[in-house]
Amino acid sequence: MKNKEIAGLSDQELAEKIKTEQAGLNKLKVNHAVSPIENPLSIRLTRRFIARLSSEASKRKNASVKSKK
Repeated sequence: MKNKEIAGLSDQELAEKIKTEQAGLNKLKVNHAVSPIENPLSIRLTRRFIARLSSEASKRKNASVKSKK
């Protein structure tokens, strides 16, 4: 998902996407601890995707706080 697509999500969709991706990351980590997964790079890519989603969420939160001042 590209940054433009992330920016197009609503606040509720963004929060839900973060939640599902974090659950998926936890599942990947557990599977990798039990037996090596085929592509360990997917853990890093998922972590970075969550960071992109979180950055957009905090950007929106900061923008709403600044507009209220």
